[in-house]
Amino acid sequence: MLTDLFSTLKKKEPTFRNRIISIEGDCSLPNLAISVTDKAKLIEEVSIIFHIAATVKFNESIKTATAINVKSLKDLINLSKNMLKLKSFVHVSSAYANCIHSLIEEKFYKTSIDADKLINLVDDIDEKMLDEITPKLLGICPNSYVYTKSVAENVVKNNTGTLPIGIFRPGIVISTYREPIQGWIDNIYGPVGLGIGVGIGLIRIIHCDKSVKVSLVPGDMTINGLIVSAWDIAHNGRSNDDVPIYNYVSKDNPITFEEMINMSLKNAISIPTIEAVWYCSFRNIKYRLVYTILVYILHLLPALIVDTFALCVGKQPSAKSYMQFLLNLYFGLRLLKIYNKIHKLSDLLGIFTTTEWKFTNERWNELLKKLTAEDRQLFFCDIKELVWDTFFQKYPLGIRTYILKDPIETIPQARIKWRRLYWMHQTLKLIIGSVFLMITWTIISRLLVTFGYA
Repeated sequence: MLTDLFSTLKKKEPTFRNRIISIEGDCSLPNLAISVTDKAKLIEEVSIIFHIAATVKFNESIKTATAINVKSLKDLINLSKNMLKLKSFVHVSSAYANCIHSLIEEKFYKTSIDADKLINLVDDIDEKMLDEITPKLLGICPNSYVYTKSVAENVVKNNTGTLPIGIFRPGIVISTYREPIQGWIDNIYGPVGLGIGVGIGLIRIIHCDKSVKVSLVPGDMTINGLIVSAWDIAHNGRSNDDVPIYNYVSKDNPITFEEMINMSLKNAISIPTIEAVWYCSFRNIKYRLVYTILVYILHLLPALIVDTFALCVGKQPSAKSYMQFLLNLYFGLRLLKIYNKIHKLSDLLGIFTTTEWKFTNERWNELLKKLTAEDRQLFFCDIKELVWDTFFQKYPLGIRTYILKDPIETIPQARIKWRRLYWMHQTLKLIIGSVFLMITWTIISRLLVTFGYA
């Protein structure tokens, strides 16, 4: 689907590929594994650096996360010090990198360990021992991703005054809003993955406080904001005491989980996917105990029934659509194992779906004021001008088209299937309700007989 993404650019600039030079490298290896020849070319030619590379797996090993998220940044900064044409270096962090604080301002936060000490630690200790001490290293940090992204900001702080450098902290990046294609997305991280599970009928509950405001930012607006921040950093220069940090969040145009889910479902139901395995029936559960109980009733029990039936007839449960959108990760697994993966993901996301952070973004808003009217249109990135209802009209269609690979031509067929799944769902509810009433009536009748009331 990358062909679709760049179709507009290809029409305007048919030879755009000739202006792109790629080099070989690996962020997990020392000095980025860049050859001497390529290093020389970078030093000679580069004037702007966007450091975006990272592992975003929440449960990544601390050794790998440190190598990619911390050491690669340090290596690139060391390389950039030799670039005579360098005007701007933007390190892309995360709005949640410092999530151990309830208020996240556009400033540096003290980390529990210095970046160099962490790098030396993971280099000196074998991975098995590192895995054992990881919980102590993380402390109250929820996962290795935010831990290493926080430490990475420490690397930038240590280079204050030596480079025209700054930090760009986006919120949760989701589908595109306007360009080059509305609703384009190519990954299943965060709310996108959960939304797919809900849309195809596999996920029926999540641990989530629907009143919590979530900081979502569309992909194209985030890229525009990143470019704009590079321009501002170039004008800021090599400041000895003020590294610009931009919190790019939806603070000025807030949206709650409830609003996000309602708008998503409203539009998703009108264009169901042919890959649905059951009718969409979904609830947010705020309290952990209630969520745990319902996991057994609404996820694990149905999965056990389906798995048992499939085993009896000698077939594997059909979860074709789930295999497709997860890039065949779960191919060949039974539903119980699939739900095990889903629940592990839900546990990792739990802190972000039940906690609300307060952000400040004065520096970002000051930057917006510096832009001309033409720049604001060309690099559209003002979250205040985003219309969420318009965004969510294209959001489900983008997921359907670019993640599930389900073309719009299948919509009529999908609607027929959707109606069939709806009546199957209602019938099952009626059967379960009837069985529950029969069991309840039987228990009450026996109690009345036991105590002589009947």
